[in-house]
Amino acid sequence: MEALLVPLLILVLVGVVVVLAARAIARHRPRRPQDEDPRPTRNSAELARSAAARLDQEQHRRLYALIAQGQAMGAIKLYLEATGEGLRASRDAVGALAAHPQAYLPRPAPEQPAHDEEDEHAPQRFPYRYRAIASKGDVTREVSSNMLNDEIYGRIRTLARSGDAEGAAAALTRHSDISLKQAREFIALLED
Repeated sequence: MEALLVPLLILVLVGVVVVLAARAIARHRPRRPQDEDPRPTRNSAELARSAAARLDQEQHRRLYALIAQGQAMGAIKLYLEATGEGLRASRDAVGALAAHPQAYLPRPAPEQPAHDEEDEHAPQRFPYRYRAIASKGDVTREVSSNMLNDEIYGRIRTLARSGDAEGAAAALTRHSDISLKQAREFIALLED
């Protein structure tokens, strides 16, 4: 057993010396131009942000569904078709989107000048849908709209409770896509 110990130690020592020598040579070797990445260095988080900005909401949702299902080729194909980028750029963009998930941010709509009085007073549309629920006994009504928020719904509720049911119904109709009849039914549940 002792006879094998010495040659084994020599063999390990030679292996360590070879590894250290290889590292030292690699460190001092001059870089060749073909060793460098020809693509511009770009932070992958920055690439993910710019890639996500090129997608509409449906494309964004479908792309992340494909990434979540592990279908990288499908995601690359979708990105390529949606943006018209090349295959390599699409691959890099999908890789960055997978590594740095991005929430969908709607593109700001271009501002259009108001042409008449009605356009100036049109309700604002929010990037989310607000749900208002009213119930009395067994009757429950719900209004879901992206033109409602807590403040507007609070004003409508105050109108209804102060006895101005028609004004509240008109305001609710203006800030949602429901008819005046449906708004009156909803407001009737708020009056107390």
